[in-house]
Amino acid sequence: MTMDKSLQIRRGSIRARSVLTRQERIQRLTAADRWKEGDSPFGLPKVRVYKLAMKKKKKKKKEEEGEGAEGAAAPAAAPAGKTPPAKSAPGKK
Repeated sequence: MTMDKSLQIRRGSIRARSVLTRQERIQRLTAADRWKEGDSPFGLPKVRVYKLAMKKKKKKKKEEEGEGAEGAAAPAAAPAGKTPPAKSAPGKK
């Protein structure tokens, strides 16, 4: 028996699966009080899989951007705690 492609685990790509395992379906049915202990694990009803969509962040107002730009300019001038490498004196080897 072959395994559904949405159930296979691939490195680096984590995607929303459209098919749940029997264990996952039982857990969701139990949480929704649609499955009780002692019921047959075969012929389970369908369980909807919700896909999460990330919303894009809204642009900030001009007032908030002006305050953020002023604060960001000061730390970029010199990193704290780091000193430049010492230069050796010319002529000495």
